[in-house]
Amino acid sequence: MDPKEAAAVKALELVEDGMILGLGTGTTAVHFINALGSRIRERRWHVRGVPTSERSRRQAEDRGISLVDLADVRKIDLAIDGADEADPNLNLIKGGGGALLREKLVAAAARELIVVGDSGKFKETLGAFPLPIAIVPFGWTATAARLERLGAEPRLRLDLETGRGPYVTDDGLYILDMEFGCIEDVAQLEREIKLVPGVVEVGLFVGMASRLILGYDDGHTKEILARR
Repeated sequence: MDPKEAAAVKALELVEDGMILGLGTGTTAVHFINALGSRIRERRWHVRGVPTSERSRRQAEDRGISLVDLADVRKIDLAIDGADEADPNLNLIKGGGGALLREKLVAAAARELIVVGDSGKFKETLGAFPLPIAIVPFGWTATAARLERLGAEPRLRLDLETGRGPYVTDDGLYILDMEFGCIEDVAQLEREIKLVPGVVEVGLFVGMASRLILGYDDGHTKEILARR
């Protein structure tokens, strides 16, 4: 079994009938949405999902999962999502798939954020993966110049599918990717970035995840609980 699929299937054990779930975006989330759709059909569950991207929305609809808008629910029971990196304190870098704003909004509304992924996502310190930052398109070069003062060069993410221009998120934002290397104080860096005019959200998820489920090549999984 694919290690990402193994982690996603394990996360399904935490889901109960009647729950409202945050549905993540990315390669691991694809496996979870597929498994959830099968479980709903098999057991005739009444589970609703809040998708974090239009891509996840389309997949969930194809799998027969009932969807609801975040504005129409008071609380999400569980958010199941992947991560680009996770450290021992379960701080995360997310946004490689471009959905970091909606992912953070859904995670903030959830009783628990469950992170799933392959074992390679677990790092002693964050920063090997470029940090995504969602910004408004207006004056983006000025925003990038302000961010560069924090010690890394911002790189505008391009639309690789069309080959034309910047990548644009579902919310009409651009993404800058910044390679900080080892991030010693993730909370401080998150605060500094969010103070920069033009920044909408940063792909650092600090103290939000409660559980990390890692999948391995032989199909077994390992769970790491947040240190609280």
